[in-house]
Amino acid sequence: MRRVGHKGADHIAPGNTFDSFAAALAHGVDMIEFDVLPEHPDGTGELLLAHDWEDVAERRAHTLEEGLTHFAEAVYDGIELIVDMKTRGYEERVAAALRHHGLSDRVLVSTTENSSLALLRARHPELRLGWSLPRMRRNPLANPVTMLPAVAVLTYVRRALPGVAANRIRRGEIDALMAHYRLITPRLAAAVCGAGGELYAWTVDDAKRIGELERVGVTGVISNDPRLF
Repeated sequence: MRRVGHKGADHIAPGNTFDSFAAALAHGVDMIEFDVLPEHPDGTGELLLAHDWEDVAERRAHTLEEGLTHFAEAVYDGIELIVDMKTRGYEERVAAALRHHGLSDRVLVSTTENSSLALLRARHPELRLGWSLPRMRRNPLANPVTMLPAVAVLTYVRRALPGVAANRIRRGEIDALMAHYRLITPRLAAAVCGAGGELYAWTVDDAKRIGELERVGVTGVISNDPRLF
């Protein structure tokens, strides 16, 4: 099972920073996931290593150029990267930056945006692509008002997802599925593996659950705290 540091090691040092990436490396991760977002909501400005625009407003974020220069250093040899695109409209800029730094073969580009996945597959077939789901800003299971509808939706998605994901992999649309851990089932793991794809669970900050997911057969687990691995 691949050990993946979320934003580097967000529970050790602030995520999407060089300190966080170094902490993940020090605790033996196999992959480092980081977020890429345009500086402004209209898609203009620098591409930044940031999860959302509140994140951008609160600190001086590294640019994508700075981040990729950092990851091209020898100390990160052998470490794979997950580049999580938070919105759409800057796919070509990300692909060009990865190619410029010679990192295309070490990267899995993930996103919830199907239009981005289609564009990248058509124009940059050398890139590995991961479909991330579900798209959510808040946990609906934590709210009594939305909990029951969320459970119903969760049950439906868990039933349908193995077939949908396997078909997308077989058609060549994606190479990996990046799923919230509540969506992971043995049937999903078997379907993704049988189709020749990879399955990553996010974001898991409990050692017992990490062990359970490993036994289910996921390719990798994404955690804010790589010490748990």
